[in-house]
Amino acid sequence: MKKQFAIILTLIFALLIAGCEEELNETTTKREIFNFITDDAGRDVVFEKKPERIVVTSASFLEPLHAVGGTVVGRPDSKTQMPDWAKNITSIGQVYAVNPEKIILCRPDLVIVNKGMNEKLLEILEENNILALVLDMKSYASVKNELTIFGELTENPDKSKQIIDDMDSKIKTTIDKMPKDKHRVAILHSTAQGLSVQLEGSIAGNIVKMFGWENVAAGMTPLEGNPDAAPYSLETLAEQNPEIIFVTSMGKIEEIKKNMQHNIDTNPAWKSIGAIKNGKLYYLPQDLFLLSPGLRYPEAVETMAKLVYPKLK
Repeated sequence: MKKQFAIILTLIFALLIAGCEEELNETTTKREIFNFITDDAGRDVVFEKKPERIVVTSASFLEPLHAVGGTVVGRPDSKTQMPDWAKNITSIGQVYAVNPEKIILCRPDLVIVNKGMNEKLLEILEENNILALVLDMKSYASVKNELTIFGELTENPDKSKQIIDDMDSKIKTTIDKMPKDKHRVAILHSTAQGLSVQLEGSIAGNIVKMFGWENVAAGMTPLEGNPDAAPYSLETLAEQNPEIIFVTSMGKIEEIKKNMQHNIDTNPAWKSIGAIKNGKLYYLPQDLFLLSPGLRYPEAVETMAKLVYPKLK
C-alpha cells in the first residue's frame, strides 16, 4: 500500500509540474507574442503590447511614425523638421540636450532613441522600466527599415509597405532620368568650428553612392565619435581633385556661403580643384541633409540630382 501511495503521489506531482510548465510557457508566449525587435544598437527588445504613448528624441522620427498611425506624446525642439500637427506636442528639450525628466513626465511606454546622439538616455529609461529602441535614419535603407518597424508596432504593416514602395518608385524615376556619367565627388560639412569631410555613411554620402558616383573621401579614417565624417585638409582635397563639391551645413546658410567664398578667394590652393575651376560647388539644404529627411528621401535625391543637372525634369 505504501508503495502504491508513493507511486500515486509521484504521478500527481509530475502532473502538477507539467501543468506549471505549460502555464509558464503560455505566459512566456503571451509576453512575447506582440513583437520582438533587434534595434540598430544590437539590443533585443520584447514588446508585450502595442505601444500607445511614444516619445521620440529626434524630429526625424515624427513623420514616419505619424504616417503609420503612431501616437507621439513627446518630441524635441526643431527649427527645420517640425510638422504643424506636432507643434503642440510636449517638448522634451533641444535635440542635442534632451531632458530625461521631461521624457518620464510624458509617461511613455516606448522611447525612440536617435542612434549616435541619445544613447546616454538608455540607463535612466531602463531604471524607470521604459522600453527604448535605438534607431538610425541616415541611410535610405535605414529609413525603410525603421518604417517597417513602425508599421509592425502600430499594426499597420501594409501602410508602411505602401509608403516604402512609393518612395522606391520616386527615387528610381529620378535616377533613371539622370545621365549615366560617373563623377568624383567631395562632401564638406561646414560649422562654426570649421570643416569636416563627409563619408558614405552620411545622408549626402549615401545619395552619392546611390547615384553610382565616387566619394573621394571613401576609406578615410573617421573622426573619433563621428563615424560619418573625417578630418578636413585642403591639401588632401586638392590632391583628390573632385569634379563636384557639395556642402552641408549647420548654421545660417548665408554665413556659410560667405565663409566658404572667403576661404576660396584667399587661398590659391582652392583654384586648383576641378570643382572650383568649373563652378561646381553646390550647397545642400539643411532640412534634407543635416538631419534625416525621413519620408522626404525622394526629395533629397531629386534635389542633389537637379543641382548637378538643373534641366532634369
